[in-house]
Formats: sequence, C-alpha cells, structure tokens
Amino acid sequence: MNVAATSRTSHISHPREDASNDLRQRLAGAEPLSLRTYTPSQTIIERSAGSYHWTPEGRKLADFTSGVLVANLGHNPTRWWRRVFDYLGLNSLDAEQEFAEAVPLTSYNAATPIEILACERLLANMRREPGGGRMEQVLWSASGSEAIQKALWACLELDSRRDIIIATRGGFHGKKGLAGATTGCETDKDRDPRVRFVGFPKEECADVELRRQPISLETYELELERISKSVGDRICCLITEPYLGGGGSFHPQPEYLQLLQDFCRKHNAVFILDEIQANFGRTGPMYAYTRYGVEPDIVCLGKGLGNGVPVSAAVGRADVFAAMHYGQASDTWSANPLASAAVLATLDEFENYDVIARGKQLSAILEQGLVRLKQTGLIRNVRGEGCVWGIECDRAGSYAPEEVANACVEACYLGNAQGLAIHLLGPLSGKVIRISPPLVMPVSEAQLYLDAMYEILCSLRLRLR
Repeated sequence: MNVAATSRTSHISHPREDASNDLRQRLAGAEPLSLRTYTPSQTIIERSAGSYHWTPEGRKLADFTSGVLVANLGHNPTRWWRRVFDYLGLNSLDAEQEFAEAVPLTSYNAATPIEILACERLLANMRREPGGGRMEQVLWSASGSEAIQKALWACLELDSRRDIIIATRGGFHGKKGLAGATTGCETDKDRDPRVRFVGFPKEECADVELRRQPISLETYELELERISKSVGDRICCLITEPYLGGGGSFHPQPEYLQLLQDFCRKHNAVFILDEIQANFGRTGPMYAYTRYGVEPDIVCLGKGLGNGVPVSAAVGRADVFAAMHYGQASDTWSANPLASAAVLATLDEFENYDVIARGKQLSAILEQGLVRLKQTGLIRNVRGEGCVWGIECDRAGSYAPEEVANACVEACYLGNAQGLAIHLLGPLSGKVIRISPPLVMPVSEAQLYLDAMYEILCSLRLRLR
C-alpha cells in the first residue's frame, strides 16, 4: 500500500488494481480529502447486491459495514425498490413520454400523500414497540446531525429559561452546529457553553463479558447531581446514544440509560435518545429503546430508516415540537417524496418479512466469530449487540493498537489465499474496527467470512512480529 495521508494530492493504491488506482488518483484531484474519513483500503465500489460489493476489477467483497449502518436490508433489494417505485407512481413509465405523471421529487412548502402516510406508518410502528408511548409527531430531516439539531432546537425553544444541554461524554451526534457541540467532551476547543457532559461507563462495558456484569451507578448519579446543583433549573434536555458508536462501540448496561431517563423525569428535562446508528433492528429489536427499557421523549432516527436513501427524523412529544413555529425547522429536502417512499418501503419489509428474526440469528454467529478473533493475539476486546459490533485491536510487538487496526482493515480488504475479501471502514477512535453487516446476510455466508477473517488476522499476526 502507498499512503501519504499528509499530502493533499496523494492517494492510496493497491497492487493489481489498475482501474481502481486510476479512479483513486482522479478522485484525489477532484475532491478534497476532508470529504471522507480515512481508511487504508479506500475501496472503489462499482456495484453492490445484497451483502456484497464488487470493485472495477471484479473483486468480490463481503460488506461488513452496511454502508455505515445504512443498508440493513442489504444493497439494492429488488422487492424494496419495487415498493419505492410503487409509492412514487413510477412503475408504469412510458419511454415515449417526455414527462411522467408521478409524485414529484421535491415538494417544499407543500405536502404529498406519501409524506403523510410515512408519518402515520412510522408513528404507529414506533408506538407498537415497548417504550414508544411518547411518539406523537415526526420532525423530518435529511441527515443524522440535522435530526439531532432540530430536536435540540425544539428543546431550547420549549422554555427560554432553560438553556443547558447535558450530553454523554465521548458520544457522537454529528459535526454540525449544536449536534457537533454535543459530540465529544468538555475539553474540545470552541465548546458551546450551554453544553455539560456526564460520564459514560466505558470501562464497565469494554468487553461483551463485562457488560453482562452488574454496574454501580453511583459515580454517574453524583456527576448528574453536581451538574444540577451548578445550573439550577436551567436544564432543558439530556441527549445520549443507546451505545457510543463513533466513540468506540461501547454498549452500556440498560440500567445506565434508565438512570439518565430517571434524572430527566426528576428535573422535568427532555430525554433524547439518538438512535441514528441503532434503529431498524441494528441492535436487535426494531428500536434500541425497547432493548434498554426506556421511554424517550424524543428518538432520533436515520441511516437504516431509508436503507440508503438520505432521510432522518426526530420523533417524539408533540408539545416539545410545538415550541417551534412555521419555518423554524424547515429546509429544502426534509420530508421529500423520495425519502418518504424509501421509509414506507423499509417499513413494509420489516413489518411483512422476517428481517428482525434473521438479524437475531446473525447476531449469535457474529458474537461467536468475533470473540474467536481474540485468539489471534491482535484483538483485545469484543463488544456489541445485535448486528453492530466493535473489535478493539491490541498492541503487536512494536506496532501500536492504531497501527494494528489499520493493518487489519487493509489485510481484510486484500483477502486470503482463497480470494475471500472483506470490506471494512477505517477504525473508530483509532483502534476499534466496527463489524456491521446487513441484517439479512445469510448465516452460512457470515460464518464463511468470519472464518476467513480469523485466518487473515492469524497471518497478519505473524507478519507483525
């Protein structure tokens, strides 16, 4: 591999990938590197189907990322696409027509029947799940950080005397505006003074076995009370994630989230659960709030919500959203018909087929196969739930965990002697590799690639000595 990450014009290259290397070079000239996160593979994907990608050279890669937790139903499911086209009214296109009579792709300052249907179907689906009792209205947006931002705007508008936002330390809620302000921790520069942070039990859930042990909540109770005493009745909301996704894939014990909810109830603060990376079966059930035994005031959804079409939403209490008036949460793309059709088609799949059941079967295989990777000597901890897992790399000889993690990603991309290769994203928090295949990946195929991953990491271990 040839990487010069500090150069503005350099690009990653791999042997025997002439077409991909040419495309990477063209990409480096046409786009700034800041547009994408670093990964040592920088895969060029020409086409995808189900749980697989193909490069321009025809190399087949098992997708262990779901396009960053998006393609829960797999890539390009034909039944899903037919449903999207049905909702848009495009299944009877006549090539001779200059224009088709169908739902428009934009409906700013107007509404379409499928937007209203998407609202009603999503609310009904969420309310059917334990913990969804406060889901009353849908505030649409186009990206995860926008959903977070709109939820926080609504909370701040609810009572002008309440301007303090509490966030869990080390979380990731986005990079823009208030979403970015609630990401990370208090030591980050240019921190919004309205944001306070409370600890997250990383040590208590550093490994899947530790997570099964009881947790002491005293430290977090004291920290919350200190914040409360310092700001009085100014707390407007608390935002957290079911698990720290971008922060290193830490999945807490349910009683931790229940503590945060109890604190919000006690202080009349809005409890926001950021499920952007957790919704639509990713952590096991349809929504993570069910798994964690909480009833949030607002749930933020995204990624798997549209199975690849950009769409997100803040869903929750009508009285909170009513604090904002005409135009305060509007934008060009929110609730656009294509996004609404994608949400409806995705709901159809989850409500009418065995997606959740298949995800649960896959989860057991993932846990078993990933825990086995500890035997390679390169993996220190394994943590996760459902179909989202993190493997934390260990030091290997003179190689730091961060270097090992990047070497693992590259080695899996290059594959084993049998040509079995795996698409992974660049490490989280430097040393944690996320494993998150589509929920519909066949169990036998997942096992095949987990075995290949074990073989690849064993070989890598020998090279890193």
